[in-house]
Amino acid sequence: MKKILPIFTIVLIICFTTSTLKAQPSGARLNHIAQYVLDLKISTDFYMKVVGLDTIAEPFHDGRHTWFLIGPKSHLHIISGVKVPLPKEKNTHLCFTVASVDDFILRLTKNNVPFESWTGEKQTFTKRVDGVKQIYFQDPDGYWIEINDARD
Repeated sequence: MKKILPIFTIVLIICFTTSTLKAQPSGARLNHIAQYVLDLKISTDFYMKVVGLDTIAEPFHDGRHTWFLIGPKSHLHIISGVKVPLPKEKNTHLCFTVASVDDFILRLTKNNVPFESWTGEKQTFTKRVDGVKQIYFQDPDGYWIEINDARD
């Protein structure tokens, strides 16, 4: 029994270490996305009220930044100061997954935010070939945002 306990402990440590290592991402992982905006207050309100993101502490405290938590150890930084809005392509977009696209559509409707399908059909959604429902809309600076109900 005395010989089995140390062996059992070592096996447990190896199993725990192996499973922990497998859970760690290999290579690069997302840290943050930064977007330059015209009006920090309008954009901050939009990402909080419409998208539903929570703010987190930001280190600058200069009134030009708002940071949001968008995933484990991942942030969205919006930074005021852009002078001229640039045209935005739908192919370049942020994507957030929600439990229910239909419930999210209610939030957009309540906030008078128009949305569309991938093809640009107003006030409707796209159903991808894998069954994922998705919609697209723009933030106050014209950046495209996708909302979908992907499960993976």
